[in-house]
Amino acid sequence: MDILKRISDYREKELNYLWEGTFADYLQIVKSQPQVAETAHSRVYNMIKSHGVQTHADGRKSYPFFSEELFGLNHAIERLVEEYFHSAARRLDVRKRILLLMGPVSGGKSTIVAMLKKGLEQYSRTDEGALYAIKGCPMQEDPLNLIPRELRTEAEKELGVRIEGNLCPSCRFRLQEEYGGRIEDMIVERILLSEDERQGIGTFSPSDPKSQDIADLTGSIDFATITDYGSESDPRAYRFDGELNKANRGLMEFQEMLKCDEKFLWNLLSLTQEGNFKAGRFALISADELIIAHTNESEYKSFIANKKNEALQSRMIVMPIPYNLQVTAEERIYGKLIKQSDLSHIHIAPHSLRAAAIFSILTRLKDSKKQGVDLLKKLRLYDGESVEGMKDIDIRELQNEYLDEGMSGIDPRYVINRISSALIRTDQDYINALDILRSLKDGLDQHPSITTEQREKYLHFISVARKEYDEIAKKEVQKAFVYSYEESAKTLMDNYLDNVEAYCNWGKIRDPLTGEEMEPDEKLMRSIEEQIGISENAKKAFREEILIRISAFARKGKRFDYNSHERLREAIQKKLFADLKDVVKITTSTKTPDEIQLKKMNEVISRLVEDYGYTPSSANGLLRYVGSLLNR
Repeated sequence: MDILKRISDYREKELNYLWEGTFADYLQIVKSQPQVAETAHSRVYNMIKSHGVQTHADGRKSYPFFSEELFGLNHAIERLVEEYFHSAARRLDVRKRILLLMGPVSGGKSTIVAMLKKGLEQYSRTDEGALYAIKGCPMQEDPLNLIPRELRTEAEKELGVRIEGNLCPSCRFRLQEEYGGRIEDMIVERILLSEDERQGIGTFSPSDPKSQDIADLTGSIDFATITDYGSESDPRAYRFDGELNKANRGLMEFQEMLKCDEKFLWNLLSLTQEGNFKAGRFALISADELIIAHTNESEYKSFIANKKNEALQSRMIVMPIPYNLQVTAEERIYGKLIKQSDLSHIHIAPHSLRAAAIFSILTRLKDSKKQGVDLLKKLRLYDGESVEGMKDIDIRELQNEYLDEGMSGIDPRYVINRISSALIRTDQDYINALDILRSLKDGLDQHPSITTEQREKYLHFISVARKEYDEIAKKEVQKAFVYSYEESAKTLMDNYLDNVEAYCNWGKIRDPLTGEEMEPDEKLMRSIEEQIGISENAKKAFREEILIRISAFARKGKRFDYNSHERLREAIQKKLFADLKDVVKITTSTKTPDEIQLKKMNEVISRLVEDYGYTPSSANGLLRYVGSLLNR
C-alpha cells in the first residue's frame, strides 16, 4: 500500500535528524553555525522570518507564516512580531516578560499559540533551526552551559555566541559522577522540539486549585527512588518533568493564565526576570523559554484591578488580539472552518458568506466621529474598497480613532454555528445568503450574552447585510444577462472615450457608417456620467481627468482599457445594467415564460454556473429572488 511506503519513507527521514557526538564535536558545529546556540525567543523570531517577510507600500509588514490560518489580523500580528519577538530576539529587556495575548473569545489567540508550537516543531527539523542538547538531560540543557563561568568571556569571543545559563542539577551531577568532570567528553545530541514528546514545548492548563500541585510546573520528588539515594536533594531522586522543565529551550503555553491560583503565578516572577526558577531542594534552575499566555479582556481587567498582582503585571507584555475587521478576511475564516466539516458537499451560493461577514463586521465597528462616515462606509474602507471623498490617510485616522475597536461584537464561532444550522436544516442541495441571515436572526434569541438593546442593534445590522446582498444579487443577474458582457462594456467605453476626446479637443467625431462628421454625443456622455453622480458642473473636469489618465498610460507604454479607471468602469456597468433592467425584470418574473424568454433564462443560468460559481438550482433560486426584488 502507498501509505505504508510513505510511513517507511517518513521513518527514514526522521533517522536523518539524529546526530550524536562529544562536547568537543559540538563546539565545531557552534563555530561554523552560531545560530544553533540562539535563545528561545530568537529561535521563535527566526522561525517566523524563515517563512518570509512582506513589506507593503505603506511601510507595514506582513508575515506569510501566519497567513494560512489567520485572516484580517495583519496589524496585530505585525505589532506582535516587531514589538515583542523581534525585540526579544535582540536580547532587549522584553524577553524577560511574559507575553500575554488579550482579546475577545474566538479571536485567534489560541490559534497563534498553536501555530508557534507547530512552527517550532517543523523549524527544529531544518538545518537553519537545528538544536542540540546534553544527551540524557531531562531539560534538554544547552551544552554551552557546561563551560565554567570563569572561561565564558573567552569562549564567547572565540565562538561568537553568548552563554547565559547554569547547568541543571541533573547534568551537574552526571558531569562529576559519569564523566569525572571532563566536559569535553560529555555526549551531545541533536533534539527535535515536540509537544507530544514534551521536548521543548510545554502546556499548562489550570484546574481545581485545591488539587493541582505546583509540581505540575516545577517537577517533584520521586518517592520510589528516594530510599535508594537517601536524600531529597539528590538529582536522581527528583523528577524534572514539570512544564517549566520540559519547555526549556522552547515555548511554554499558559492556558487561561489569569484563572490560575496565585502560587503558580509567583513561580514566574524569577523565571521571567532572572531566567531561573526554584524546584525542590536545589539551587535556582536556569531556563530559557518563551512564556506565552492568553486571556480575555474582562479577566485581564479584574487581574490588574488587584493591587497584589502589580509585580506580575509589570513582568507582562500585553498584546491585544482584536477581531478581524475586514469583510473579505472574515469570509475566508468561514470558508476555512466549513471546509473542515463533513458538510462541505452542500453548496453555499456565492456571496452568502459575504452577507454573514458584513453582519459580523458591523457588530464590531464603532461609530466614527468623522463627518460623513457611517458604519457601512467604514466597513468598505477597511475592506480596501474605494469610497468617494476618502483617502488612505483617512483610513489610518479611522483606525487610530478607537484603540479598542474590534474587541467586542459577534464572534466567528457564533456565525459558524448558525451557518452550520442552516446547512443541517436545508432540504435543498444548497443554501444562500437569505438562509444564513435568517439563521443568524433566529439564533439571536438563543444567544446567552446579548442584551435587548444589542439584539435590536444586531437585527438592524442583519437588515443592512440583507440590503447589501440584494444589490450584489441584482448586479450578478444583470451582468449575466449581458451577452458577452466584457465586449459590450468595451464597445460602450470606446464610444464614450471617442466622444470625450472630441469634446475636450473642441473637435468632432466621424460616423463609422456614413463617414459624416458630427458633434460629440452629449446625451450619451451624460447618460454614463450620471450613473456615478457626476454633475453638469463637474462633467468637464471628469472628462479631462479621463484624458490625462489615458496620456499617462500611453507614456508608460500601457494600454488604457475597461479596468484602468475604477469610477469609469462603475459608470459603464451601471449604464449597461440600467439599459437591461426591464429585460431582466420581465424575464425573471414571468411565471409561464415563452420560448424566447425560456431560452434567455437558460442562457443566464448557464452563465451563472460557468462564470460565477453557482449550481443550476442555486442559480434558479437567485433568478427568482431578483425577479421579486425588481417587481417590488
